[in-house]
Formats: sequence, C-alpha cells, structure tokens
Amino acid sequence: MAHEYRFGIEEELFLADGRTRSAPRESVSDFHKAARSRLDGVERELLESQAEICSKPSTSFAETHEALAKLRTGLCAIGREHGLKVFAAGTHPTAVWTDQRETAKVRYRKMIETLQMVGRRSIVSGLHIHVEVPEPGQRIALINRLMPFLPVLLALSTSSPFYERHRTGLAGYRLRAYAELPRTGLPELFADDADFERYVRVMTRAGAIEDATFLWWHIRPSVRYPTLELRVADSCTRLKDTLAIAALYRCLVRLCVRRPELNAGPTGASRGFVMENLWRVQREGIHAALIDEAADEAVPLRRLVERLLDLVAEDAAALGCAAQVAHALTIVECGSSADGQIRAYEAAMAEGGSERKALSRVIDWLARETADCPL
Repeated sequence: MAHEYRFGIEEELFLADGRTRSAPRESVSDFHKAARSRLDGVERELLESQAEICSKPSTSFAETHEALAKLRTGLCAIGREHGLKVFAAGTHPTAVWTDQRETAKVRYRKMIETLQMVGRRSIVSGLHIHVEVPEPGQRIALINRLMPFLPVLLALSTSSPFYERHRTGLAGYRLRAYAELPRTGLPELFADDADFERYVRVMTRAGAIEDATFLWWHIRPSVRYPTLELRVADSCTRLKDTLAIAALYRCLVRLCVRRPELNAGPTGASRGFVMENLWRVQREGIHAALIDEAADEAVPLRRLVERLLDLVAEDAAALGCAAQVAHALTIVECGSSADGQIRAYEAAMAEGGSERKALSRVIDWLARETADCPL
C-alpha cells in the first residue's frame, strides 16, 4: 500500500484589544478558558496574547480546511464576546514586549527563566506543518535535501512587516526576531540520524536542553510522531495560503522520498545559499530573486514557484492536492499577507492618518482576512 503522507497543521494566532487595537494589557484568561471549553483543538502559547489551533492528522485537505475554518471562526466569535480581535500574522504589529504577559504554564515559565529577556521579546507566531514519512529513520537525510526549498515556502507565508509599532522595511521580520533565541535557524548538516541522535544525547546530558523539542530549527524531526515538522513559515493570515504551503510542503516531502538523487550530497556552500535566500525572502517577500545553485544565477520567485509546481505535479495528483498547490501562484501574483498589510498601512497614511491609526487599520485588515475562511 502506498504511504499516505498524513499531515497536521498548527497555526499560532494573536489577540488585540478591540478598542485600542494594541495587544491586551489586562489578563485574557477568561477568553482562553472559553476557547478551551468550547473548541476542540485550541492550545495556549508562550504569551497570553497568543493562541494556537491544531488540525488532527489527515490525508484530506477538505477535511483539514473545514476543521481549521471552524476553529478560526469559532475563536474569532469568542474574541468578539471578550472585546478582542483575533488574527494570524508572523508578528504582532502593535505589541510591545515589555507589556506582554507570559502564559502560566510550567514549560513556558521554564523557558522564560532560561531565556530571560530574549524569551520575553519573542512576540512571534509561526505556521507549523507535520508530514508523516515512510521511514522515520531517514528523516535527517530528508531534512538536508529539503533545505533548498525552505526559502520559497517562507516567501509564500511572509506576514510580518511590522514589529513593536514600527514598519521594519522587511516583508518577513519574524525570523529576525526569532533568531535571538538559541538553537533556531537552519539545522546543521548532520551526517545521518545517528549523528543527530548523538547531538541530542550530548546536549541533553550536558544540560543544554531538556529534550529535542528545545531545538527550534526551521525544520526538524518530531520527537513524538514519525513526521518532519516545517517551522520556517510565518503564520498565514489567509487560510487558503496556509493550505497551499502545507500542500506544497507535503508534496516536496513525497518528491524527495521518491527521488533520492534530488539535492543529494549538500555541502557547506549549499547551506550557505539557503541562508542567503532566506535573508532575501525576509527582505523582499514574494518579490525576491533567489540564488539557483545549479544555474549560478538569481531567479525571480515566480519562476521558481512555476518550476516547483511542475516538479511536484505527480505528487500533487497522487496526494489529491493539486488545487491547493496551484494557489501558490495566486499568492505570487496577488501578494502575501505582508503585501496586504503594507497596502492597508500606506492607504491610511495617504489619507493623512497618524502612525497609530495606520497600524490600527493593519490590525483591522488582519482580523477580517483571518476570519474570512469560507468552506
């Protein structure tokens, strides 16, 4: 029987005060209690001004779409009851780190105690996608070969052009802020799973980490599940964008499994090109041109996406997600969330509005787009 490549999606969301459009200064524990009691698939996150929604493992994008749409609309409805706006983005445009409340959970308290100011400044939300692989013992080799695709997946998700009430000049500032934390970014080029397991063993025994869940790389093998977890993407404002990135990632995992020669034998230089491309995407989003290692040239993102869609056509057909994968081109043509946020901001400024009003307009746009997820 063919492997199913089951997948699951985790979306981290932000909260804003419905009146001020700033991150809530008072406790929102009542909101979280209501969300947990009324919705199945909602979790707390590091900060009180965040929440996470999770889909169950599935092979159906229609099923996952329905589940996440219900969670989004349900959470937005509960937010309105509590005077809050709920939205998905890589960073919170109006939040200031010194005003944030930490979630009262043992794991998060330990993290803040260890990370101190670095942890408290981490006002970021990501999209995490798990894809089950046929041979979990080969996940490190797959990670090494999937690395060159990560910048494209990030570009499609860019949704963090604002940070701490400032326009950053970047389309995706989230990874810049997240890089303050240790053990983030691209994983090392481990030789194989045994090499990775040795790394985890030594790090754990030395007291550097409690377990492998404290490795917050852009892509990592899951500790609990036989999956590869994608963590490079910003939290997507539009649910369709989330599903497109999940579908493309799922297809790329299958592609690398069925074509073991693809991106085989990565080197330090190969990893360096990925690092440069990640920066280009953070700076320019979907408007970036990325280095093509094989061609020795920079290629516009649209052309790379078109190539990827051709490359995974067989996989998309086999996994039943051709329509979701095709939406990647719509993102390139119409813009990612970062482009929408900047348009809302610039329109408000052109009308003579203040910086504060322009950022409030961005929050309103984010909340509308997050809730707009018809089945």
